[in-house]
Amino acid sequence: MALQPGTTLGPYEIVSLIGAGGMGEAYRARDPRLNREVAIKGLPDVVSATTTAGVDLCGSPTPPPL
Repeated sequence: MALQPGTTLGPYEIVSLIGAGGMGEAYRARDPRLNREVAIKGLPDVVSATTTAGVDLCGSPTPPPL
């Protein structure tokens, strides 16, 4: 999948590669809607061919402070 810094994936902008291994690649990305960093994991073709989505987007909004 090899994404370069500055690449956009939906609303997310890739910042850097966190790591890579047998189950895919993990990237640090920026979510401008939430103004925060998120992690994006790209799955290899062998794994993504058996799932409905080839990319897991992990991140949830931070609750507002009390």
